[in-house]
Amino acid sequence: MKAIQNLPEISTKDFPLLEKNFKSNNKIIYLDHAATTQKPIQVLNKMDEYYRNFNANVHRGAHQLSAKATEEFENSRSVISQYLNANSTKEIVFTRNATEAINLAAKSWGEFTLKENDEILISIMEHHSNIVPWQMVAAKNKCKLKFIGIDKNGTLDINDFKSKLSSKTKLVSLVHISNTLGCCNPIKEITNLAKQKGSLVLLDACQSLAHQKIDVINLGIDFLAGSGHKLCGPTGIGFLWSKKEILQKIPPLFGGGEMIQDVFEESSTWAELPHKFEAGTPAIAEAIGLAEAINYINNIGLNHIHEYEKTITKYLFEKLNKVEDITIIGPPPEIDPKRASLATFYVKKIHSNDIAEILDSKGICIRSGHHCCQPLHRNLGVNSTARISMNFTTNKADIDIFIEKLKETINFLKINS
Repeated sequence: MKAIQNLPEISTKDFPLLEKNFKSNNKIIYLDHAATTQKPIQVLNKMDEYYRNFNANVHRGAHQLSAKATEEFENSRSVISQYLNANSTKEIVFTRNATEAINLAAKSWGEFTLKENDEILISIMEHHSNIVPWQMVAAKNKCKLKFIGIDKNGTLDINDFKSKLSSKTKLVSLVHISNTLGCCNPIKEITNLAKQKGSLVLLDACQSLAHQKIDVINLGIDFLAGSGHKLCGPTGIGFLWSKKEILQKIPPLFGGGEMIQDVFEESSTWAELPHKFEAGTPAIAEAIGLAEAINYINNIGLNHIHEYEKTITKYLFEKLNKVEDITIIGPPPEIDPKRASLATFYVKKIHSNDIAEILDSKGICIRSGHHCCQPLHRNLGVNSTARISMNFTTNKADIDIFIEKLKETINFLKINS
């Protein structure tokens, strides 16, 4: 496969899986990047290097292997900190995934801080990982959970947000970019309004971190949850960023080794940040692999990625709008220029799973179902949708083939329904 047009020094040959052929005579066309990204060979090699050359536990050993592993592991924290423009590496807490990061915020901060009748404000477009933890906290602490609606364009209803924001609001927890609608929420405006009411802000950045620059200081947020496997990194690693002054005040979520300073029979004291939140042996290889993935993205340049994906998203919508019988949910690029490089759609009287299965038989991988957004789908009156999601490895030829096979699939299902 050729180098991707308009991106510097990048070839899809960096991604071994994209050269594979499973069910068809053609190579895989992978259009499910919003679920998980493919991993460049550089990431695979870096993780292999750890296991082959300096496999050891971190922080605890005095020998050379442990020292090297610790150096690489803590360098990963530094890479993430710089990627977010955080004030300190001590503000980066490693977790298994973004879901655990949000749960950490919900349990350690939410249960510790929130009082009866306090309010948590989230949106109807949230992923389940940014709904369920707050439901659990609200039930335990007798708080109120309120949902912001969406407007006719499929974007956040900012007027509804303003009407529900009050002095009782203690947290606004929002997705940055919706994994279903694709819209990019105006986080800086939201944060400014929330701060006027004394509310903290948590950002679920899973769908934005690999696609556009995020500056936690500039945004004025208080928490950010990120996921490695959506950043061209490995699974089993994520992180929570929060301000140091917040992390210092709240208790750890897990207890055990690594997160302690001293253990006595009667009580224990906690290690310094960020280690008090990282009980047990961490995902060492995965953290090292995530840092390598971020380095890979940085070498391409987030600005290059964002501009390239804007181009192919516009091209995708132009093609999709010419396909009969489909309904696209979420704002088009002309309404939301910062929207994600994805499109979610449905065809009346045809189940999205059927569309996905037939496309899979043709070597095209897309997503179908509710995308962990059941409240949103109920709000829209749709049981399930199909989703094509792209990144910088996607080109116009991939989109052309997808559109051609999508038309064939819809016609086949209509005839045989």
